Amino acid sequence: MAKTVLIVGYVWPEPRSSAAGTRIVQLIRWAQSAGYTVTFASASEPGEAAEDLTALAVECHSVRLNCSSFDDFVRELAPELVIFDRFICEEQFGWRVASACPQALRVLDSEDLHCLRDARERAHKAGRPVLTPVDDDLFSDMAQRELASIYRCDITLVISDAELAILRQEFNVPAALLHHCPFMFEPIDPAHWTPLTERQHFVFIGNYRHAPNWDAVRYLRELWPAIRQQLPEAELHLYGAYPPKKAMQLDNPALGFRVLGWAPNAYTVLAQARVCLAPLRFGAGIKGKLAEAMACGTPSVTTAIGAEGMTAMGRLAWPGKVAESDADVIKAAVDLYEQPDCWRTAQSHCAPVFNALFDRARVEQALSERLAQIQHNLKAHRLRNITGALLQQQHYRSTEFMSRWIEVKTRLKALEDAESDA
Repeated sequence: MAKTVLIVGYVWPEPRSSAAGTRIVQLIRWAQSAGYTVTFASASEPGEAAEDLTALAVECHSVRLNCSSFDDFVRELAPELVIFDRFICEEQFGWRVASACPQALRVLDSEDLHCLRDARERAHKAGRPVLTPVDDDLFSDMAQRELASIYRCDITLVISDAELAILRQEFNVPAALLHHCPFMFEPIDPAHWTPLTERQHFVFIGNYRHAPNWDAVRYLRELWPAIRQQLPEAELHLYGAYPPKKAMQLDNPALGFRVLGWAPNAYTVLAQARVCLAPLRFGAGIKGKLAEAMACGTPSVTTAIGAEGMTAMGRLAWPGKVAESDADVIKAAVDLYEQPDCWRTAQSHCAPVFNALFDRARVEQALSERLAQIQHNLKAHRLRNITGALLQQQHYRSTEFMSRWIEVKTRLKALEDAESDA
């Protein structure tokens, strides 16, 4: 009999819009290769760029927040494995799965460490160091919520080795509750890359609803005149999903600063560019745009935040330049663009980094083995997670009781409306 995995999505995946969407589709493909039938459920409405999951042989369900109908749904489905897309989904549905389907292995896919991204954004806005946030930034209410979710689950998938280290060293999360699981891509072959002679211009790509991307666009608008002055024929092409009006208004053909909206195909856009510019000043996780640039053999200029999680803690050479100051970003962009030897050296690092980090077969095998090990010893695994057991006690289940209260309140309102209409 086929095994079943339920993926509870924060939103319907949009791999053409965000790295988070790519991640969910990769987990679906892993699950299917591991012999699972896949069901995807979300309380959100599918967006215009949502992946057609039915075409991937995935059974799809819309579920309701704060409603016991989810309990009936998951009890009938009886999945062996449930994956929560971000801690926000686990807060809403994790206690329901634990109650209705206690035998299911509960897995949190963190996507990125939200409390770290939030801490860095607040530090950046306040002018404090971003790479090493002060305790008040990092040890926040959001961190407490996210850590509680990690402890309530049997295992958490962490996309970045840097975030794995933060969880272990800063928050003292046991290694038994964490698994490093980066992106899962097929290995790349440099023979298919577009040659330098057929490339032109700079490119930036990123979902505008993601705060680090919008900040990077505004930052690039500040830096671009100095780059353009030295490279008067070059243009910067900015692509991204859901561009707001204020972003489109930055489009300036005379200056070569082109805000072009949705990219029809991210890989095509990146493969045609000479350099990817992504000076991200805050953020977390692994940056999809930079991984995709490597896949296309396109060198990049980014920051330590952008490169984080993609250098194997400094053991791999970045395929481009990592710069922090305005002057360094400008110089790195110009040097990569106009110096063929510099560009080719940077490109030569793309395949080694990409294949070392994201090899699909290796990452999938490691994930399958880790989950199988936990499932085989699930009772003992949960007994050792005493903090998780404490958080399942009623004194600590605030999200559950808030949800139950909302459900009762909604039912009472419906009854009152029915009586008034009678």
